[in-house]
Amino acid sequence: MPQSYLFLFIVLLAFPLHRLSRGGRYRFLTTLKRVSLGGLAESQDGKFGDIILADVLTSYSKVIGDLFVSSCMFISSDASSTSIPDRACGGHIAVPLLIAVPSIIRLRQCLIEFFRVYRRGNRRVDGWGGQHLANAAKYATALPVIALTMLQRNYDASIIGVSEETLHKLWYAHFYSTLPLSLLLTSSRILSAIINSSYTFYWDIDKDWDLCLFSDIVGQFRPTSTLREENPHPFGLRANRFFHANAIYYSAIVIDLVLRFTWLSRLTTRLNWVNDLESGVFALMFLEVIRRWLWIFLRVETEWGESFIPTEYF
Repeated sequence: MPQSYLFLFIVLLAFPLHRLSRGGRYRFLTTLKRVSLGGLAESQDGKFGDIILADVLTSYSKVIGDLFVSSCMFISSDASSTSIPDRACGGHIAVPLLIAVPSIIRLRQCLIEFFRVYRRGNRRVDGWGGQHLANAAKYATALPVIALTMLQRNYDASIIGVSEETLHKLWYAHFYSTLPLSLLLTSSRILSAIINSSYTFYWDIDKDWDLCLFSDIVGQFRPTSTLREENPHPFGLRANRFFHANAIYYSAIVIDLVLRFTWLSRLTTRLNWVNDLESGVFALMFLEVIRRWLWIFLRVETEWGESFIPTEYF
């Protein structure tokens, strides 16, 4: 199935017929080529499309890694692509590097935006570019998680003197062991994952969707602000909204929060089967793609909606 899908996908993209949206396929390939190197178009040339595509690739990072594993098994004479996936195929470093590439792409895009703002020097309009650096930091927090995961999966007990069983127990948060190096490796991975998931969830809500959830929560502990009276909106949302049902936004927030922290299933023995079974791994990847699909709607609304259609039209 993976090879068939990949083959058909490439054939459809390269198909010369005009009836199959040739112009759209050409633009997609051109954008993908530019984005694959971390490039970023100017605003008038489709910068927003470059950002959306690169963000989507971050959600497909594990999918890309599994496609590489499947292709490696297909080529290898020692394994069959229809057997249980061997994620060590192609080496222990290739897959983590592939998974890290989308985050590196977005990191470079954020740095490009920062340097563009810096060169223009119009701080009254563009600011000093701090938001772009903060966004770059968000993608940088994903790299320690990937690196520590690679180190743990390639853990060599003969060097450190710790059994694989002990390390496995440490990953499931049974911290009764007194082995400090293993404990440091596992706790560092968990801490990195917490920072990355929390940071990305905050950025989704506050920056990408421009919702006022965090500011409204903080505002509950402050005196009444005149800003809220001048710009009234339901708690946690914003004044300009395309969708008339507030439940859509609240549901998106809850779904984003839950799916940003699906890795917590590794910390409990009741849910560890999700990560051990191939069907569970597939389900987690599928849920991440669904989360990104929901994210795109509110991200596009934030980019374009506020300037055009008032809330009362809906």
